[in-house]
Amino acid sequence: MLKFSLVEFSVAHPKLIVSLTIIFTLAFMTQFPRMKTDTNPKNMLPATSDVRVWNDEVDKTFALYEDMIVLGIVNDRGVLNRETLARISSITDAILKLKGAAVQDVNGFPTITNVTSESGILTVAPLMPEVPKTDQEVAKLRKMLFGNPLFVDRIISKDGKTTAIYVPLEKGANGKEVADKIREIVRKEKGAEKYYIAGDPVARDTFGAEMFRLMAIFAPIAGMVMLAVRYLMFRDLFLSITLMMDAMISIVWSMGLLIAFGFPIHIMSSMAPVFLMAIATDSIHIFNEFYFRYRERKDKKVAIIETMHAVGRPVRYTALATAAGFAVLLFMNIIPVRVFGGLVAFGTVALRILSFSFVPAMFTFVKEKNIEKAARGEDVSFSKASRFLRGLAGFGAHRPQVTVLVGALLCVVAIIGVTNIVVNNNMVEWFKKQSEIRIADTQINRALGGTSTGYVVAISKEEDFIKNPEAMRYIESLQRHLEKLPIVGKTFSVADYVKRINRVLHDDDAGFDVIPETKEAVGQYLFLFSMSAKASDLNNVVDYPFSQANIWVQLKTWDAQAMEEVIRAVDDYKKAHPFPLELKPAGIAYFNLVWNDEVLWDMVKGFIAALIAVFVILIFNFRSFKWAVVGYVPLLFTILLIYGVVGFSGKRFDMPISVLSCLSLGMAVDFAIHFIGRFKQRLAESSVGTPNSELITESLLWTAARPGKGIMRNAVLFAASFAVMMFAPLTPYITVGAFIVSMMMLSALMVIIYLPALIILLEGWLFRGGST
Repeated sequence: MLKFSLVEFSVAHPKLIVSLTIIFTLAFMTQFPRMKTDTNPKNMLPATSDVRVWNDEVDKTFALYEDMIVLGIVNDRGVLNRETLARISSITDAILKLKGAAVQDVNGFPTITNVTSESGILTVAPLMPEVPKTDQEVAKLRKMLFGNPLFVDRIISKDGKTTAIYVPLEKGANGKEVADKIREIVRKEKGAEKYYIAGDPVARDTFGAEMFRLMAIFAPIAGMVMLAVRYLMFRDLFLSITLMMDAMISIVWSMGLLIAFGFPIHIMSSMAPVFLMAIATDSIHIFNEFYFRYRERKDKKVAIIETMHAVGRPVRYTALATAAGFAVLLFMNIIPVRVFGGLVAFGTVALRILSFSFVPAMFTFVKEKNIEKAARGEDVSFSKASRFLRGLAGFGAHRPQVTVLVGALLCVVAIIGVTNIVVNNNMVEWFKKQSEIRIADTQINRALGGTSTGYVVAISKEEDFIKNPEAMRYIESLQRHLEKLPIVGKTFSVADYVKRINRVLHDDDAGFDVIPETKEAVGQYLFLFSMSAKASDLNNVVDYPFSQANIWVQLKTWDAQAMEEVIRAVDDYKKAHPFPLELKPAGIAYFNLVWNDEVLWDMVKGFIAALIAVFVILIFNFRSFKWAVVGYVPLLFTILLIYGVVGFSGKRFDMPISVLSCLSLGMAVDFAIHFIGRFKQRLAESSVGTPNSELITESLLWTAARPGKGIMRNAVLFAASFAVMMFAPLTPYITVGAFIVSMMMLSALMVIIYLPALIILLEGWLFRGGST
């Protein structure tokens, strides 16, 4: 029975293989016009998830908006002057005309509800219906602002230098587009004021737009750098382009398949091309060995087939290990995580099919004189790179105890660093400190209550329970308890309205700035307020059966863990003050906490599952538990060192780092499979029976000098091309660039230095009974 060889078929029919590859690629490209993008992190959790269902219910119950933009206005001499107030009025009028803004609920000086009384009659009206024309009118406005606790730290800072306009967005509105329109409005204003635009939708939608823009910029730059480095390595432009095409084709196939299945390009799936470009560099082992083989054989087709026989098994198993590492994400709970895992797994398989078909076919088109020229430097005896790598491996092989001991000590230190890692996410911090969004968020958080909002919903099973003075006082006391937290800048609730009404109806006597004594009085106050106020004023803080109340909690940070502190404080309060009200968190800050836990921890669980899957594959690849353990050590070492640095640096474990975990796993095990596979192959060719120590050492040095050159080329190639990402304006791209550079170089050095030391040290165990 004839055995089919894809490599030999591709070498025999190169034009057919290339033509079929082009046809398949064009077929996948036909899907690209149907591409949809989704940059909203909320959609990483399904609409049926508990947190989204609960938040939607809270939004509906209290007539809340999902997204809010905050425009901060700062004047170092104070905002309470006629010129600044005129500009605030003008800006507010312009914002009220913006498409996408929920104009009926925009809150600022001209629109926010102010509760006063005249001759014992409650008056509810906008705070500043007209711009003050005299200093006396400005003084009156100042008195109203600072005399109302609802306003201080919400729309006016304690020092009077900062105010804010809160712009809720209609469902589906793009935060970046609305923010850009607000920027156009404030740009027209002349004066000493400074303007800052912040809020979750601004950061989220700006990041989404920047992410795709940067992908369009950095992907070609990274590709050109990769092409240039390949050319410097092999001095053959045609083959350098071939290796580039290998990556590009797999990306087109993968993204085309994603679009064909109707999935939008999400934050995670948008990173798939980066990963596939990284994984595609494994083909460099084929190029590396091909030039060695051609120098020895002087026959192109023979060199191609022998190359694929030599590196075929390691290439297949590195692909299998990488694909399995990402495929385990298919079993996670988060749909975009599953999509990302399946996408990269498919792309990895596609890359390996191309490695055994398209790449060998393209080799046949290269002129032999060009191959001869490039192959001259591929001599382990004379190549400077090979001699250098042989020296590195020699250090580990000749000083195994010292090498392993140093590695073990570094691991201990790294473990200490890992214990300091904090799992957290903050989208605002995905922008650089000097970025407009980061500065705006910092300035507003410093001066006012905060740009991040969470809710604490108080729930009773009885109608009208919230009207009870005891319930009102309980809510008020909880607010004071939460305001003791450094991260909480402001809280307000229905209790604040009731206290305000009680005070103004008693001639603004501070002694009546309390909850009234009877349920009837509370009910009457709320009725009077509802008759004159904007519908949202009361709707936002209490439901109409008066069985639920909503406490607004403004936070001074977008850290996901901030809401966890609020929840802990609420739980502590409940334990210390039992009361028949259920207290449940909600809002965007609560969503971010749940998102942080579910998405990031889902990635952590997937990473652990991938570690197990990769170890099983190593056992099958080497057909030995012992060699699987040895091959696994560089992987664990690399991961420990990298995350140890993360812990010591204070860098949080967030989305970019969690995604890079999968890549670090793939690259580290890739190098180990190639090194051990070729070492055992060399040993089997050079000895019969149990090899002696001298032969083992020599085989290790040969492996470092020849296949090791491919490993180092792989590492340098990808590190060089993705170093350009360290110049991006978004910190996730900087993180990706820095991690890939350090990950590649560390993984390669670990394999070249540490594996020889480990093999020499465990020689008796590994080669007992002649087993290799």
